[in-house]
Amino acid sequence: MNLRELIALAKEEVASDLHLEPGLCAVLRVRGNLRSVGEPLPPQLVLEWAREMIGADHWPEFLERRSFDLSRSIEGLRCRINILQTSRGVGFAIRLLPAFQPTIEGLNLHPDLKQLVEHPHGLILISGATGSGKSTTLAALIQTINLTDARHIVTIESPIEFTFRPKRAFIRQREVGRDTPSFEQALLDSLREDPDVLVVGELREPETMRLTMNAAETGHLVLATVHSANCAEALQRIINAFPSEIQTNIAAQMADCLIGVVSQKLQFRPNLNICVPECEVLMANMAVKNFIRNRDFFKIISSIETGAEYGMWSYQRYRAWLDKRPNFHVAAREVMAEEEETSTSPRPLPQILPKARPHAVSAEPAKPGVADPGRIEIEPTEMFEKILKRPS
Repeated sequence: MNLRELIALAKEEVASDLHLEPGLCAVLRVRGNLRSVGEPLPPQLVLEWAREMIGADHWPEFLERRSFDLSRSIEGLRCRINILQTSRGVGFAIRLLPAFQPTIEGLNLHPDLKQLVEHPHGLILISGATGSGKSTTLAALIQTINLTDARHIVTIESPIEFTFRPKRAFIRQREVGRDTPSFEQALLDSLREDPDVLVVGELREPETMRLTMNAAETGHLVLATVHSANCAEALQRIINAFPSEIQTNIAAQMADCLIGVVSQKLQFRPNLNICVPECEVLMANMAVKNFIRNRDFFKIISSIETGAEYGMWSYQRYRAWLDKRPNFHVAAREVMAEEEETSTSPRPLPQILPKARPHAVSAEPAKPGVADPGRIEIEPTEMFEKILKRPS
């Protein structure tokens, strides 16, 4: 098998990840479980795939860092790819992104989450474990703004996963390593770029966290992701990332700028044959702000349990809401129906979601200054042209 065939197999098996390691069989992660497929991969073959994927220009960078991040469209799927050096040679960790345009409705999220992005400024955190769908939920919130509000959005990602084209919003996307040297530099630059909304792909370093909170305090709506198991842990992780002597100041800053935290995990539903996000939602009311300021994170759990009137959801209540939900959006069925109609009819592809146009796919890397046709995109409309032409 070549790389395309392995990704096509992963797509057919509805896998979330594909792992390739020299001398071992390819491994798929399907509904959280790992499964080996095919024959052991020759080390030289995997190395050739890595060289072709990275390209000659960036190969010295890989040799220096021993890892490389990129995204590509292969076999109709957007793939987030990490190429890494291991004890056996050069391997791949490939995340297969959804083949549909993410929206709150399409991801079966609670519609109240849309209220988060109605705020003009402040900080929204999306948390969860690796592979819990944080990036997809973040994309759905960006899409909500794009469909409803004329705001300037600047995203900072590593790498870019979903590429948005403006509808009502004006969107700029910057990829760390390609368009900017670091998250920190991009955040500093963004304050001179007149943004209304900033999107930070991941909070890893204390300096990135500090600049993110500064941006939220200075009149911008900021959305970011962080790895954690629940909402309280997300806040605690950020504050504890700083030296102990300034944690009190950081906690006060977090309390002042926080809008809310969404923590999520994916739960497979056999009756639908899909994974559905189960969420814990924390809204920053006065009581929660006081707990953050005093670093009483253990008290946040009880606030979530009793905070339904403020729009908060515990995992248990959210799961009960899902159990009572009558209808679910099953994107995989719509994609399959689209592919079947395409194979038997020359007519244009049907829309997967309202107002969404079909997209082409390509396994070739995007050329500088040219949009990658394989990314999931949103086409501009007449409304966007009116926004550009509107007198200041």
